[in-house]
Amino acid sequence: MNKEEMCFMSAIDMFEAIRSQELTSIEITETIIERIEKINPITNAYCTTTFDLARKMAKEADDKVKKGEKLGLLNGIPTSIKDLNPVKGIRTTYGSKIYENHIPDYDDVAIRRLRKEGCVILGKTNTPEFGFKGVTDNLIFGHSRNPWNLDVTTAGSSGGAASSVVSGLGPLAQGSDGGGSIRHPASFCGAYGLKPSFGRVPRYPKLYPMGLDIAVIGPIVRYVKDAALMLDAMKGPFEGDKASLPKDGFRYIDKISEVPEGLKIGYSLDLGYAKVVDGEVEKNILNSVKLFENFGWDVEPVKMKLRKAPLSFNTIWTSTLAYNLKPYLKEWEDKMDPDLVKLIKAGLGYDGTSLPKAIAIRAQLYATIYKVFKEYDILITPSTAIPAFKLGMMFPSKINGINVSPTAWMAFTFPFNMTGHPAASIPSGWSSKGLPIGMQIVGKRFEELTVLQVSKAFEELAPWQDKRPNFS
Repeated sequence: MNKEEMCFMSAIDMFEAIRSQELTSIEITETIIERIEKINPITNAYCTTTFDLARKMAKEADDKVKKGEKLGLLNGIPTSIKDLNPVKGIRTTYGSKIYENHIPDYDDVAIRRLRKEGCVILGKTNTPEFGFKGVTDNLIFGHSRNPWNLDVTTAGSSGGAASSVVSGLGPLAQGSDGGGSIRHPASFCGAYGLKPSFGRVPRYPKLYPMGLDIAVIGPIVRYVKDAALMLDAMKGPFEGDKASLPKDGFRYIDKISEVPEGLKIGYSLDLGYAKVVDGEVEKNILNSVKLFENFGWDVEPVKMKLRKAPLSFNTIWTSTLAYNLKPYLKEWEDKMDPDLVKLIKAGLGYDGTSLPKAIAIRAQLYATIYKVFKEYDILITPSTAIPAFKLGMMFPSKINGINVSPTAWMAFTFPFNMTGHPAASIPSGWSSKGLPIGMQIVGKRFEELTVLQVSKAFEELAPWQDKRPNFS
């Protein structure tokens, strides 16, 4: 096997090769480290690398195999961690000058679980400051770049994570998603990203004291099965997170290849409120959703209307930023992202009724989605309204020549952060400019398994992993 093929193996194939010692974790890890050293200066996916730690963890994984010890789910598999999640002994900046030299003395609980299952930590991936926006750049590390076109964005805030897996810089990337921050980069970079149900993966300690229950941790990968494997490693209750869900009693990886019978699939190209969608994206989603008929599933358009979703999300998001980050302004304002400062100040400007109103609208959004899922098992939408846009922009001001709001390009994702439903972005095609297009697969609350099974079924009909970025 040549080195490039090794870097683009699935995590599950890596696990089996390590278990049989056909390949060692040390061999795989060294090969990926070599590729990171070559490619990362181009893409800037990793902001901090931990190669000495990775070599140590890889040796430990191989030693477990040689000693015949019980292997964790991720034994020896190279993995990246987003720079919003603390890792003991590793610089964790949150993308902010405030924490530029911060080294935590503890692990985030999800990271602790990844370690326990035997992963090999390659380093931290780039993110915007405190994950506040939908593109990936910050004042410490600069822009992450899209592997398919270095002049367009990876999206964010898990942009470094998505760029890394698509570039062959590790098969597993831990991401987080507060409004689409797993699904947007997965869509723009051509990866598979899963936002689990709220509470499926516990969060402790939380980045923000007040988070209003919209952000989750999940996997970004090249293969759907790898997402199941990584989610199995991170899921489960944790006493420190009161929102964490009970055990579900099975492993996703054991059931993911089962094809559900009799599913009813609904699709929407606007969720009843999105103003405009790029024509190529719209055509791709319509063609892609028809593939589900190959499984005998019913496919039909959904009539629904999410009212005032942007107003609710924007109010909740900026109020959260204002409450949590106001204490930094006096000392650090001139060293913070100017757009983040603007959002903090916008959040500080709300009157006393704004946040309760946003929460009330959020409850109405949930009621609408609840009714949709009384009739349908799965909801399909575009992941984003457009393919990747120009590097350096925070958001596009126009789509199809039409003036749009800052959230128009991400209109399909953030509603499901507010309702808590599981949702994935899966590669579904390519634009005429050679950029990936993503399709969003949304499931009923707590039904990650169905989302994964439907994703796996689509992957079988429309695989994408044979395409790789060219950095030569």
